Amino acid sequence: MVKEGERRMPIDTQGGVRRRRRRFGRRHGLSIAVGGVIVVLLLLYSRADPSTHLGGFFGNAIADWLGTFIIVIATKYLYEIGSAESRKPHPTSRSPVACFCIDHSLTIALVVTGIGWAVAYARMDPEGKYGQVVGNIVSEWTQILGLVLMTKYLGELGSKEG
Repeated sequence: MVKEGERRMPIDTQGGVRRRRRRFGRRHGLSIAVGGVIVVLLLLYSRADPSTHLGGFFGNAIADWLGTFIIVIATKYLYEIGSAESRKPHPTSRSPVACFCIDHSLTIALVVTGIGWAVAYARMDPEGKYGQVVGNIVSEWTQILGLVLMTKYLGELGSKEG
């Protein structure tokens, strides 16, 4: 018997596990693909010489794709009031502090993780192999945070939200 609010799983006589995997892949395919690109780039960079063009490319690409990954994941699970791209939280009555944290969860997550990357970068050799990558990640995080804040308050003529 299905309780109220629960979804009934369709009966699959051809193998329910395969169907669930397919649905999982459809729901999370972008996250998985971007994560896979990051893993490949990390493997390539670990064997590359960062002083070469190809090594420099891999290091920079890691930061760029990690920024893409955080945009995909963060906007899927977090919310930023005033941003049309963020998912809307379920309306419930909460304390003002909880409401503030929910309304700005995307900015809060970016600031906290950005501080973590900045602290890691400050403790690394900026000219070292991974110091350059983490420096690029700090730059990427700053750019993403800036875009989140700007999209809250600024518009653009011709855009869907503008």
